[in-house]
Amino acid sequence: MLNVVLFEPEIPGNTGNIMRTCVATNTKLHLIKPLGFSLDEKYIRRSGVNYIDNCDYAVYENIDEFFSKNKGTYYFLTRYGKKPHTSFNYSNKDENIFFIFGKESTGIPTSILKPHLDHCMRMPMTDKVRALNLSNTVAIMVYEALRQQDFRDLLFIEPHKSENFIEETG
Repeated sequence: MLNVVLFEPEIPGNTGNIMRTCVATNTKLHLIKPLGFSLDEKYIRRSGVNYIDNCDYAVYENIDEFFSKNKGTYYFLTRYGKKPHTSFNYSNKDENIFFIFGKESTGIPTSILKPHLDHCMRMPMTDKVRALNLSNTVAIMVYEALRQQDFRDLLFIEPHKSENFIEETG
């Protein structure tokens, strides 16, 4: 199972977008307090549209509570990672995989990263930016894992229209 973990997220729009991505990909979302917003905020609803009610998510008081309740393989996305995100194997569909992302302003504290240096990764980019937008990074990471799992249980056709919708329209 794929899991996205947001450590102390600060921007409600990012979290709303991430919730939408999680619904679209059958990925569980884990939110670690403190949150920089209320889950009822209009910004979450706006960016998550009406999909948020279908989001499977849990909220934790702190990182220790998260670790104590969730077992599996942890991967940490950090600008200080020395391996690209594509260098890991996420193909085991039976493995609990957790992608952990830090808060938008400061990332994941080094005290959390140090014991897991072998699972710290960075998305390659130029020296002109220090990091990509959090919701974009989550989407890239989740879809890389899903690609390696042959997009398990996801649809390849639009479910609300005919499979030949384009061919059948004017």
